[in-house]
Amino acid sequence: MQLTDKSNPADVSPVPSSGAGLKVREIVEGDLPAIAALLNKGFAFRSVDYWRRGLARHAQRARPAGYPAFGYCLDRGGVPVGVILLLFSELRSGDETVIRCNVSSWYVEPEFRMFGSQMVRSATRDKRVTYFNITPAPHTWATVEAQGFSVYCKGQMYGALALSRPVPGATAEEFSQDHADGLSAFEADLLRQHASFGCLSVVVRDVASCHPFVFQKHKVKDLVPVYRLLYCRDTAELAKFAGTLGRFLAKRGGLLVRFDANQAVPGIVGWYSEKRGRKYAKGPRPPRLGDLAFTEAALFDS
Repeated sequence: MQLTDKSNPADVSPVPSSGAGLKVREIVEGDLPAIAALLNKGFAFRSVDYWRRGLARHAQRARPAGYPAFGYCLDRGGVPVGVILLLFSELRSGDETVIRCNVSSWYVEPEFRMFGSQMVRSATRDKRVTYFNITPAPHTWATVEAQGFSVYCKGQMYGALALSRPVPGATAEEFSQDHADGLSAFEADLLRQHASFGCLSVVVRDVASCHPFVFQKHKVKDLVPVYRLLYCRDTAELAKFAGTLGRFLAKRGGLLVRFDANQAVPGIVGWYSEKRGRKYAKGPRPPRLGDLAFTEAALFDS
């Protein structure tokens, strides 16, 4: 099998050729129903509609030119029998444009599984791109590390933000395109897009400036309502405005906020755990803690 992708700038190498009739190719929009069905087989706790909705959202958004739109599939006679879902994004970091790729999900039918790891390695070789995996199951950690990824986030924290003192003079409001003053064009567009995905985009304003946040509401064990932090400029801003944000979110039914961390955060009442939340990256610019913008968390889980 040869990994051939004329649009991908990565210099990829061949994958094993022992599978007669198999090839690795780029996923195109016409493949999406089959890809959703394949992912549903690999992740039975997710419905086909879950995958279709997320893939449709990704299909409609602007993506960096020259990279796969959805990733790659292992093709046998025109039928996908394996998939690696790649979500590329172009983001601003200061004055820089950063290309990064959320290695979202991959699954290969059991009889072709011997080709899975090589497919992942071949699809994540562009050294200009930062690849990252935000949902590695514990039993896959050794495999992910063998593929060249390193831990950038060790765990997560659940914080009761409303128990912190609010910042005097600071206010929190739901983002409105008509009231985007103080935000860069990139930040305003990020908040707008995530609101369209079903996320809660928030702006905190104090006497000097404004600060963007994106949250996603869900329930832990289908019982406890929690807001997950998907974006902020810096987790230090979450700690600074914890009391202001906590009161704002409590009025919307969320008493706890879940966010990525490498240790307990001083000033926030809650608990830190490394049992879940580990995240991996490889490439020049690992994501900041508190930045899951345009990832599977936003596109699929909202």
